[in-house]
Amino acid sequence: MSQQNLESLDVGAIRDEFPILEREFDGQQVVYLDNAATTQTPDPVVDAMSDYYRESNANIHRGIHHLSQEASIMYEEAHDRVAEFINADGREEVIFTKNTTEGENLIAYAWGLNELGPGDEIVLTEMEHHASLVTWQQIGKRTGADVKYIRIDEDQRLDMDHARELITDDTAIVSAVHVSNTLGTVNPVSELTDLAHEHGALSFIDGAQAVPNRPVDVETIDADFYAFSGHKMAGPTGIGVLYGKQHLLEEMEPYLYGGGMIRKVTYEDSTWGDLPWKFEPGTPQIAEAVGLEAAINWLEDIGMERIQAHEEEIARYAYEQLESEDDVEIYGPEPGPDRGGLVSFNIEGVHAHDLASIMNDHTIAVRAGDHCTQPLHDKLGVPASTRASFYVYNTREEVDKLVAALDDARQLFS
Repeated sequence: MSQQNLESLDVGAIRDEFPILEREFDGQQVVYLDNAATTQTPDPVVDAMSDYYRESNANIHRGIHHLSQEASIMYEEAHDRVAEFINADGREEVIFTKNTTEGENLIAYAWGLNELGPGDEIVLTEMEHHASLVTWQQIGKRTGADVKYIRIDEDQRLDMDHARELITDDTAIVSAVHVSNTLGTVNPVSELTDLAHEHGALSFIDGAQAVPNRPVDVETIDADFYAFSGHKMAGPTGIGVLYGKQHLLEEMEPYLYGGGMIRKVTYEDSTWGDLPWKFEPGTPQIAEAVGLEAAINWLEDIGMERIQAHEEEIARYAYEQLESEDDVEIYGPEPGPDRGGLVSFNIEGVHAHDLASIMNDHTIAVRAGDHCTQPLHDKLGVPASTRASFYVYNTREEVDKLVAALDDARQLFS
């Protein structure tokens, strides 16, 4: 994207839609750099959810009355909007979950427990979030399937030569993170999916750090399953999306049961409803679905390509500023097309938790710890790291404040 298009992004106007960014603690305005954990929610999303509760609140698919019909239509149309956003074939391929983690577990339990056994292999990457790693690890233990990991290379990118060695005819599923929440590495998910399919395996892509900030086309990626969370894309907490190819979802048995997902029930047996409701038992996240649709509309009004370009530009600037500090170690590849909008780092002689506390003294919100990637941090040889992650409302000036606050840490621990 050209610099001219980057400059046309009115970050000031965008920030005006986030009152929380104007909050102050001890006279200092919030600098929010924890967007990989959760993004902030703009006024249009909050308003859409408030309007639903004020005007249309009712349970869905159960009532003949006007409010129930109206709420049902809103909930169904939210599925349609998500399908359009990620280029799925239709609402049948869009399952609403609580978050990415639940999407991982849905496939692991509804497909994995039934399909995997001794001799089968589950292939992950060394940079997986615990949502993927722990889930498939435990499914492997229950089924007898072996779990293997594609290693990262010295540049902390995925070693695709190793991937080609590891993915074989014994592989049943390849589960990989699209963008690493620790390294910022953007993985070649289409290539991984092709490798899986060449060997008759399925693919699952964790898109929690990708869908919020770049165009994602599930048809182009050709993943069998793809999951992401609303709260990382300017939407509400409590709702996520599991995309699955329709023929696979139709073949799978549900793993949660209850009202709303059945076709016929007798005292002896039950049959299941149509997709996507087959995997959405009980009263679902109706208001959150309305909010997710509003978030998608808000994002697309800005433009996903512009959001990606802005976030990558801020992350590149942060990388360059931190790299110029002699006592700072940065994790992940150098800025480029295969690095996303976050920077994890450590400062020599200062534990990440201490650094995050000092940042908080400056009202700068960052994440410290292992970022739900303990094995990856073990591989990196560090117990924790500090992560600054960016979104469409962040600015270079906020990065400057982050870098300036490092001096306090140096003085305190010198």
